[in-house]
Amino acid sequence: MQDRLQEISGGQRQPTFMMLPAKSSETFPTPDYSHLSTKDFEEVYEPAEDTFLLLDALQQDVQSLRTLRPLICLEVGCGSGVVITFLKKMLQSPCFCIAIDKNPKASLCARQTSLQNLTDVEVLTSDLVGPLRLEGSVDVLVFNPPYVVTPSEEVRRSGITSAWAGGADGREVLDVLLPHVTRLLSPSGFFYLVTIKENKPEEIQQLLEADGLQSSVLLERRSGPERLSVIKFERKPCAVT
Repeated sequence: MQDRLQEISGGQRQPTFMMLPAKSSETFPTPDYSHLSTKDFEEVYEPAEDTFLLLDALQQDVQSLRTLRPLICLEVGCGSGVVITFLKKMLQSPCFCIAIDKNPKASLCARQTSLQNLTDVEVLTSDLVGPLRLEGSVDVLVFNPPYVVTPSEEVRRSGITSAWAGGADGREVLDVLLPHVTRLLSPSGFFYLVTIKENKPEEIQQLLEADGLQSSVLLERRSGPERLSVIKFERKPCAVT
């Protein structure tokens, strides 16, 4: 993560972090998003510590991802498009990558980021996975949700607030998606989720375990007052059909 922050800020930001043992020595650059301006980031979530933690977690899991040979990858709430672009370039295989965001400006930025990095990502504007009919087809599902604990009314605001306002327990947006995760995932699919301590991640793991998914924490890191985690979910062996 320090390397990724240095790419963006010249090494000025130095958060403390804890990293679990890496599974891969391969490293991949953060996608170029220099085409996006300060004005863009007044309306779209700017890549930050949680974004870079998610990139690091995907990079750490690259061998599992390549072994999976995914055909369909989906990022919900794509923002600037940095994560789905990174995933597409890292996989180095033909896969259909979809990015979805309810913010039209974010959809535009994600499309521009894909083109800036010479990747092909299908970008849609919609709330969560509303228009998609991908039951049992998503090999890689990624979500860095609005996780900040806020008053519930902030969740319904438009613009940049919707990128971080999570309502009660920071879970109001995530809790809409959770019941659909098992339905969306392919039999061997992976779900990568960013959480903070206030989201009650152990409870999330228990909820999805009841739906037949096992989980593991890939990375944990402290950034200021936030304790960030990336959790990976996949079907229990007995749940694979």
